[in-house]
Amino acid sequence: MSPLPDAEVLLARLIDRIRPDLTQATALVGIHTGGAWLAERLHRQLGPVLPLGTLDVSFYRDDFDQTGLRPEVRRSNIPFEVEARHIILIDDVLYTGRTIRAAINELFDYGRPASVRLATLVDRGGRELPIAADYVGASLALPPDTMLVLVQDSEGKLGLDLHPRNLPKA
Repeated sequence: MSPLPDAEVLLARLIDRIRPDLTQATALVGIHTGGAWLAERLHRQLGPVLPLGTLDVSFYRDDFDQTGLRPEVRRSNIPFEVEARHIILIDDVLYTGRTIRAAINELFDYGRPASVRLATLVDRGGRELPIAADYVGASLALPPDTMLVLVQDSEGKLGLDLHPRNLPKA
């Protein structure tokens, strides 16, 4: 398998792709944890008017019984009115689509946005739900027995790591 792309380069691509679509009514919302890291960087670089929002979708997952609760549940924070806003939902890796479905469910608990677009650093395919990203840093074909993880070092630099995945027994 070829080496993983540089996450910082992919982030720069996302910035270039999102910038033309920003308006006064656009808000960025990152999904904890990796998506929140990306959203922080995107927010800093793009400078939208609205404050940054974050979601922790742990309680909205439909595979909770299989994956269990993450040891570190974070609080969702949406510091703006969602109603009639254009939301760019940000996650690090798009795979099955289940995290995005959960995030949209939680987002609608805050109100009805005018639109929701999805930005992801990496789309690795393997969708189980009809979800597609509007902004993608890179598309990678990865074996299903691997997990692609966004990491952040002590200086805030982003990187990608590949780990073995524990697949559920059939």
